[in-house]
Amino acid sequence: MSEDTLSKLQSIVGFQLGIEPDKVKLESDFSTELGADSLDIVELVMAIEEAFEIDINDDDAGSISTVQDALDYVKRNQQN
Repeated sequence: MSEDTLSKLQSIVGFQLGIEPDKVKLESDFSTELGADSLDIVELVMAIEEAFEIDINDDDAGSISTVQDALDYVKRNQQN
């Protein structure tokens, strides 16, 4: 699941931010390294919610700043 989840997440981030998915690394920070502004982050959270069929509340969304944070959140909250 983990590798599959990561590649799916990389594709979502790449699409939302207009970058190549292979440039999306686990340690990449959405704002500083991937250039996401606050609107991009909101859209990214919504895309992740939809793709993985999970809900991310505002408090949790505020604590997701890297790809690893997002991956960990998805893995913790995804229904299998």
